[in-house]
Amino acid sequence: MLAVTVSAQTFSRKDSLQGGLRPERTRYDVQRYDLNIRINPEERSIVGYNDISFKALAGTPTIQLDLFENMRVDSIVYDNKKLPYRREFNAVFVFFADGIQGTGLHKLRFYYSGKPLVARNAPWDGGFVFKKDKNNKDWIGVAVQGTGASLWFPCKDSQSDEPDLGATIKVAVPNGLMNVSNGRLLGSEDLKDGYTRWDWEVKNPINNYDITVNIADYAHLHDTHDGIDLDYYVLRGNEAKAETHFGDVKPMLDCFKSKFGKYPFADDSYKLVETAYLGMEHQSAIAYGNRYLKGYMGTDLSRTGIGLRFDYIIIHESGHEWFGNSITSEDIADMWIHEGFTMYSEAVFVECLYGYEAAMTYINGMRGNIGNDKPIIGHYGVNNEGSGDMYYKGALLVNTLRHIVGDDSKWWPMLLKFSETYRHKIISNETVIKFFNKESSQDLTPVFDQYLKTTKIPVLKLTLKKGKLDYQWQNALDGFNMPMDVIIAGKAVRLYPTATPQSMDVGKKLKLSEISPETGKFLIDVVKS
Repeated sequence: MLAVTVSAQTFSRKDSLQGGLRPERTRYDVQRYDLNIRINPEERSIVGYNDISFKALAGTPTIQLDLFENMRVDSIVYDNKKLPYRREFNAVFVFFADGIQGTGLHKLRFYYSGKPLVARNAPWDGGFVFKKDKNNKDWIGVAVQGTGASLWFPCKDSQSDEPDLGATIKVAVPNGLMNVSNGRLLGSEDLKDGYTRWDWEVKNPINNYDITVNIADYAHLHDTHDGIDLDYYVLRGNEAKAETHFGDVKPMLDCFKSKFGKYPFADDSYKLVETAYLGMEHQSAIAYGNRYLKGYMGTDLSRTGIGLRFDYIIIHESGHEWFGNSITSEDIADMWIHEGFTMYSEAVFVECLYGYEAAMTYINGMRGNIGNDKPIIGHYGVNNEGSGDMYYKGALLVNTLRHIVGDDSKWWPMLLKFSETYRHKIISNETVIKFFNKESSQDLTPVFDQYLKTTKIPVLKLTLKKGKLDYQWQNALDGFNMPMDVIIAGKAVRLYPTATPQSMDVGKKLKLSEISPETGKFLIDVVKS
């Protein structure tokens, strides 16, 4: 018997306030954010407000919004009156004098100011990035995945709720600079005080952490493909380089459309925006900082050479438009839904361009990056992500699912249906399991539990004696019964191992060396005796 691994970790009231779903959060549903701010690069400060439109789902005297405790709440106004509030860590509990009665639409204005946290090493830790370009002009961005969008603007900081009707992001910056945010540019206005405000609108639901600002002396390149506007904002002087290097975009969009469905945010365009940090999947405004190199900063994470055939950041972060931005996990404990499927999308891109064998070589090259340090799924309700294995092990889990299905004429429609069924939806790990169980007509729950909730790689034990092959799963959860493809004397055979040894006659002349489990299709280890 193998117990499900649970990491020993303690959590605080602060964690549960940020990650939990208490009545102050669940009794209302955000409809829209209208953000209007000014960013002062010299002071590294923000001042402005967010109009938060929301639908009451039940009567409540108070709601929880969020803003990091180092930022100031200047006032919160509702129905032309200032509302009282109480701060606890990063949570802001807003009180309505007569309460909110029943259901209905409401809007409040949250004024705030302060100096947001500066990232030490974006995008791996959350915060702002303040740099200078080669012409000594300000080059500013922000990345807050996991840390929380309330690091820099007030919101309901939970992946469980997105503004259903989109958002506007209006950002004033010093003249001579431009701000690029999500969605489409509505226009700009010279404020006659040394600042120009750039107004952007998002028409689709959007994750809080995807809302972004990018401030620099940008040049704009425009193109179209398959009815999608392609907009590239690059540092001035990099136009020619970008025009050539961003050639991966069109074949990527074609590939992903064929496998995952049409681009989810055509209303808001597709953008790459050059940033001073490596990258982030900011919806319809992908942060690009891979320095116009192939691979991952010029290296191949798969160590196969295949990863140097394309720009990792373009393909990976674009894959998030389908998995992470369109399909979003309700709790960050299930972030493997974002990262596992997105890393698998890299192999899909390789397969579209270079074929199945190249894709299998690439994805299996990622196995050496798996740490098995802790389970992929984190702790729910406390803003806790699981292991970084959500990337590599998560992708290899999806590859394993493909080969459990064992028929690409079923697998690709199944993956397409998954993407389209949950397009622009917020889901949980259980949603994923139920979907693939139903569509595959198999109980895959033990497979998901094995790879997501334990740190153990299942071991297929093979024993050959006097023409009889014994086989069984070891190092696996009770009930783990994943089918396995094995080449026996040159022929493909599907075995159905369990924790109990099973046997088959293979002939006394057969050697153990003539029995080869297809480990490139399934994430397993093998022991022969």
